[in-house]
Amino acid sequence: MDEWIAGFARQGWHDQLAVLLQVGYAMLLGGAIGVERELKSRPAGFRTHMLVAGAAALLVGLGDLLANHYEARAEHDILRLDAMRLISAVVAAVGFLGAGAIFRRSGGDSVSGLTTAASLLMAATIGIAAGVHANLLALGATLLTLATLVVLSWIERGAGKRDGGSGPRRR
Repeated sequence: MDEWIAGFARQGWHDQLAVLLQVGYAMLLGGAIGVERELKSRPAGFRTHMLVAGAAALLVGLGDLLANHYEARAEHDILRLDAMRLISAVVAAVGFLGAGAIFRRSGGDSVSGLTTAASLLMAATIGIAAGVHANLLALGATLLTLATLVVLSWIERGAGKRDGGSGPRRR
């Protein structure tokens, strides 16, 4: 066990710092989406989106650190790290969070929380992009997500689809 822990120390603090910076970047981008959700008083807001994006980036970054750690060791033939498994674990975890954000109102066909659940999935995906150092992709996806949430909401209001509460809300 001590040898295993020492292996991470040999890996150097700069690799861990790089992962930490990506986590911070992902949290910043997730927070931008969360602010929009928070302003609309949705079930998952600023902190939730920040944590989802940061956790996704951290999981991917840890996967990178583990892969680098075991690549230099004799056990690298035994241990196979699959990046897609890490990504699918993030998506599954966010699925549970999203399910908690979705509500069906009794006695009607109205469902709320779908957009919040989708924005949590998007925040996680942006976190994954940041975790693999696809910074431009993460930033672009954040801007597209914000455009979708903000601009399309304005268009829907202008078209009378959401008129401030007289009809059922769908999100």
